[in-house]
Amino acid sequence: MEYVENYNKWLGEPTLPAELRAELEGMSDDRKKFAFSGYMSFGTAGLRAEMGAGTAMMNACTVAHATEGIARLIEKVGGDAKQRGVVIAYDSRNNSAVFADRCAEVLTAHGIKVYLFSSLRPTPVLSFAILHLNCIAGLNITASHNPAEYNGYKAYWEDGAQLPPDHAATVSEEMAKIDIFADVPAPSAADRSLIIKCDELVDGAYIENVLSQRVNPEAIPSAADDLVVVYTPLHGAGATMVPEVLRKAGIKKLFTVDEQMAPNGDFPTVKYPNPEFAEAYTIGETIAEREGSDLIIATDPDADRVGAAVRGKDGKFFRITGNQMGALILDYVITALKETGGVPADAYAVKSIVSSELAARICEANGVVMHNVLTGFKFIGEVIKKHEAEGVGTFLLGFEESYGYLKGTYARDKDAVVASLLICEMAAYYKLRGMTLGDALEGLFKKYGFFRENVFSIEMKGLGADEKMKALMLGLRNDPPAEIAGRKITQIRDYKDGSIKNIVTGEITGTGLPSSNVLYYVTADRDVVVVRPSGTEPKVKVYIMTAGENAEVADKNAAEFTDAMKALLA
Repeated sequence: MEYVENYNKWLGEPTLPAELRAELEGMSDDRKKFAFSGYMSFGTAGLRAEMGAGTAMMNACTVAHATEGIARLIEKVGGDAKQRGVVIAYDSRNNSAVFADRCAEVLTAHGIKVYLFSSLRPTPVLSFAILHLNCIAGLNITASHNPAEYNGYKAYWEDGAQLPPDHAATVSEEMAKIDIFADVPAPSAADRSLIIKCDELVDGAYIENVLSQRVNPEAIPSAADDLVVVYTPLHGAGATMVPEVLRKAGIKKLFTVDEQMAPNGDFPTVKYPNPEFAEAYTIGETIAEREGSDLIIATDPDADRVGAAVRGKDGKFFRITGNQMGALILDYVITALKETGGVPADAYAVKSIVSSELAARICEANGVVMHNVLTGFKFIGEVIKKHEAEGVGTFLLGFEESYGYLKGTYARDKDAVVASLLICEMAAYYKLRGMTLGDALEGLFKKYGFFRENVFSIEMKGLGADEKMKALMLGLRNDPPAEIAGRKITQIRDYKDGSIKNIVTGEITGTGLPSSNVLYYVTADRDVVVVRPSGTEPKVKVYIMTAGENAEVADKNAAEFTDAMKALLA
């Protein structure tokens, strides 16, 4: 059996770190099956798994294995790739700094220059650093907003975006050839003279670029006496950048959640360090009530995602969803541009196919082109890259419903730092007009329609999770639903084969996007349901996007579609 062979190989490896050997010696058979049944799959999203000993786990050995694949890719590229180097960042998770250092050891053993931060940094800082330092690649040790037992490994290429599919495939192929112990350089092989601490080379330039994204730099100073903001990094990397940026922008009354400011990979105050969840704001709400704040901002551990809670008309806080915030920021940017010189004729925005159509309506009404891309911020980065190469287009905003936003082309990944700045600028703008962000959102609904979105997941637990996900998607393809929640399906988009089928006429056209395992259903009333496997976790995600003439109808529609899909996929 494969897992037994893998386990015995590791147990017999003399160079195995002592802490991993100790874990192996106390491992149950079920744990052996879980930890040693195959290797993690390396894709464009890199790696993500629970930490621990094993081929399917995140540990110093599997991290070094992946980095050896990256090193061989860089050697294949040739030219000045080694001299341009790789920048490495990491978040607050347990072992992140250790894993980052192991990456540096492997790369420098190949003669590849390494830029390494001396402490944790937000993911967008890494993306910026690749472009700013003209590196060939970047590595980030993070599991984003996953629970504390997880860690991850993200690889980026020279454009500042995550590794493109062809390079990810090369890394995967190289890893398949590599013996995880015999073919990976030992720590003693590292050339530490090639490691450059890059804090001073990057931090100031990054902050300057973020501050340059303000649309109305006077908004925050004008409202500074009345604008009270509470911020929490949820024990993560946002603490290194967000407070400084907000204060430099002119915020005087910024209160941080002290219990969550210090980096801590155990995330002791939250079960899930995720700004999508209510518990992320619990402590912040107490501070907000004490200080009279109407706005709480929370960033996830690697500070690429951001969420906000605002005070409603009833005096209680409610969370603005990722879709709603994307629409709010987009509308604000367009509004502020109109007031300060006008919206450029070549303005464009980008969103993922699973993000709200409210943003598309806003663009349509204001003469802004909206590009729709597959899920994954690298695809938003590709649209930016294409426009830059052609010398056309003014980029206004890119966003995903999963709380990721980017304004500006200084980076190619979602940036919770710039998004936090824009949220505060919006709040200041509306406060000067006697409004809250909640009021602004209500205004969008009244103007464009009451849009509602919901996302839920079907978790695949235990061994064989990948096979279960494949079976679910295959079942939907072989026997597609004719209706959902009593509404007839009029169009099915299968992004795997790139087809758009009109159910009424039978006509088939192309999506124009790369292949991806996504099914997209449209009803006669333009309601949308999307089903896709997660790229990082063993679950299938379902997205509901609907609308109504008022809030009650929209809520009812969203609930009916959610219930229908849960029943269909049960």
